[in-house]
Amino acid sequence: MYKLKTDSWYLERILFLIAGFFVLGSIFAGFYVHPYFFYFAGFVGFSQLIFGLTGWCLMAIILRSCGVKGKLEK
Repeated sequence: MYKLKTDSWYLERILFLIAGFFVLGSIFAGFYVHPYFFYFAGFVGFSQLIFGLTGWCLMAIILRSCGVKGKLEK
């Protein structure tokens, strides 16, 4: 079993938290507010695919500019 340490909030952990919140929130909003919110869930999934293939992540750039450090940087 693979388990990351939860003793601090580092970039990778925050990225997973934000992506999960965005996907679940947009699915909930898609069912109860308007179906167009499903497109946002698709955008988040597409962004994760781009990150997996290229290593480029818009949310990581935003978090880094806010001063959040990666797991290996500490």
